[in-house]
Amino acid sequence: MKRTMVSIIAVLCISGLAFAQGNGIGSNFSAGFQLNEYGDDFGLGINLTSPFFANERAAFRVKGNYMFFEHVEDGETIWTPYTTISLGSIGVAGTIADFVRLYGEGGALLIFPAEEFSSEDIVSGGYGLFGFEFFMNENGNYFIEIGGVGADAKADKLPASPLYSTGMLISAGYRIIF
Repeated sequence: MKRTMVSIIAVLCISGLAFAQGNGIGSNFSAGFQLNEYGDDFGLGINLTSPFFANERAAFRVKGNYMFFEHVEDGETIWTPYTTISLGSIGVAGTIADFVRLYGEGGALLIFPAEEFSSEDIVSGGYGLFGFEFFMNENGNYFIEIGGVGADAKADKLPASPLYSTGMLISAGYRIIF
């Protein structure tokens, strides 16, 4: 499973290079860091974006997040870590004065829950968001994203089997352009 996922990501990134067009700001590979929230779960992660293609209107992005599920165990509130990986496609709606890029992104989500709260090894889902990139210079940009994430991810080892990694998605961070 992991080998297949890595192969798919590599093919998508290489194909993005093959179709890259133009020398506009942000048209090359970028890598970044984000702070995010999926439902009620806080997380931090990294992302890699392919070069934009189709007249700088489309790209692919892969993200890896280290999330924290907050729950009560033995009368104590604790944060249990778990990981997520997402692979999505980006469609650019437009730019404002070559300073702000407006985009939509959506794709697949894989959740690797902790055995402390879930009996499942992998849970799949999806996400969709609207994003705003603020180009500070030719080397990097800040971004803010808001949307939704959905999966049938239930903490079945806890009372009432609460959902995790489901609900509103908020993300903010910085990307370095190569």
